[in-house]
Amino acid sequence: MDGVHTESSKHLDRASDSRPVSAAVLGVRVDCVTMPQAVDHCSQLLDTAGRHQVVTLNPEFVMYAQRDADFRRLVRDASFVVPDGAGIVWALRRQGIANVKRVTGIDLMQELCVRAAQERVPVFLLGAAPGIAAQAAAILQRENPDLVIAGTAVGAPDAKQAPALCARIRESGAGVLFVAFGCPAQDFWIQQYQEATGARLAMGVGGSFDYISGTVARAPLWVQRLNLEWCYRLLRQPWRWRRQLSLIPYLWKVLRENTQH
Repeated sequence: MDGVHTESSKHLDRASDSRPVSAAVLGVRVDCVTMPQAVDHCSQLLDTAGRHQVVTLNPEFVMYAQRDADFRRLVRDASFVVPDGAGIVWALRRQGIANVKRVTGIDLMQELCVRAAQERVPVFLLGAAPGIAAQAAAILQRENPDLVIAGTAVGAPDAKQAPALCARIRESGAGVLFVAFGCPAQDFWIQQYQEATGARLAMGVGGSFDYISGTVARAPLWVQRLNLEWCYRLLRQPWRWRRQLSLIPYLWKVLRENTQH
């Protein structure tokens, strides 16, 4: 069943006792966590055998998964799926799941960099426009002096570029890989190439490099706290209106699903 996640026993060691509870939103798997729990679990995954993919699930991803079985399976099989989006938290709370909060990709990335600095785990930033990843890396390192930046690269989700990119990341010794190719390209790229990169933990981060570098302004904190960041982004980037249209059928489907149950 697509909404249920079962981890192989070979990936479970001391972290198994504290792995998060999974639920499903419209049949798409998501883990019920708060930000501190998400950071702790990612840290545990780094100490667990294997390669671990983290997916940041929002309503747009859920709707994409409705029509793309490959993406739905990718989310189901990921090591960790965080509730990135007020709409995901809302849907979970309608199911009676109270102990869950929004875990945005950019905030999780920044918190993981804090943890990586503490544990001396090198990180690699891949994607975004030329120079953006390097700018973001410099800011992250300034905020976390002990953070080890293994490297940055522009790149693209192109099979022809993949061998060289993977070799570069592997040679850098990166333990954590952040990929900014946009969804679903970044998530499929990680699924296909993470093993070749050697990174133990990899996460797609969308436009996070742009926000961290200051290339794109993020919503003020008060807007974020009101869960209206999507509205702020739409006002600043009107071209996103087509993407936001997916929220309407998402809300309808969630309401109808709850009514039927």
